[in-house]
Amino acid sequence: MRLTELGAMRQALTLAALRIGATSPNPPVGCVILDPAGGVLGAGFHGRKGEPHAEVNALRAAGDRAGGATAVVTLEPCCHVGVTPACHQALIDAGVARVVVGLEDPTSRGQGGIALLRQAGIDVIVGTAEREVRLLLHPWLHSLAQGRPYLIWGTSTDTDGRERLRKFAAPEVDLIIDECGEVAEAIAGRHHPDVLRTPAGPLPREPEEAVSALGATGARRALILGGQTDIATAPLFTGGWIDRVLSHTRDPAIPSLDGLAPEIIDLPPGWNLAALHPVLDGIITDYRPEDPTPGADPEP
Repeated sequence: MRLTELGAMRQALTLAALRIGATSPNPPVGCVILDPAGGVLGAGFHGRKGEPHAEVNALRAAGDRAGGATAVVTLEPCCHVGVTPACHQALIDAGVARVVVGLEDPTSRGQGGIALLRQAGIDVIVGTAEREVRLLLHPWLHSLAQGRPYLIWGTSTDTDGRERLRKFAAPEVDLIIDECGEVAEAIAGRHHPDVLRTPAGPLPREPEEAVSALGATGARRALILGGQTDIATAPLFTGGWIDRVLSHTRDPAIPSLDGLAPEIIDLPPGWNLAALHPVLDGIITDYRPEDPTPGADPEP
């Protein structure tokens, strides 16, 4: 298969998206290695914190063929050594000739990976499909900017609907908070042990304290199951802490649900209907604010 650099970036984005909800507090990242003719030599993604990053996995797949190749990566290669080695150095050691980056990393410490790659004589291009990369990374970027998880409010008319919301959102969130304030990992065992510091008891009832407690967990996305509470008057919503709303409405045509009126979500100006997600027993309505983070594109 032959790919343009834009095509390779979109493939890298797809790989990164496969790990949404698993990499926190790190971002989901994908990487594709191309030969000079556009042939794919290797590809990889970051699985979860503590495991090799996308660039390392892609270079391992490419092997000795990486010399003189182009690495296409969604986010700037890291320049710091943490649980895993610095990715910029892995690219230098592999002998790649060119690195195509979707988005600069706002968490770069000191001199960024882009500058270090250029110092090593590697041609670096920045900004390929940047808007599309921002769409993928919006919740992570938002979490960094706000110092707390990207918070999704889920509301439904009944218990079955809340379970439907839980199953719908679990693949993309780290934590789920039930109506009693109890916090649990969305999918048990998905993260390395101790990566998420889940509270042992329910969240504080005071909104600012609850948000602060969630910020200390290390999670980047969380679903709050709000039950039938009127979201427009919910303290977390009026305080400006909710970033997305999911509403489950059961299909009244189902015989066992005769007489059930569809739920009405009345949001203030500034919120838009972003998507409608059909599910087995009804529909999930997806609302998002017009400008969730200055300078960042909202999710599609």
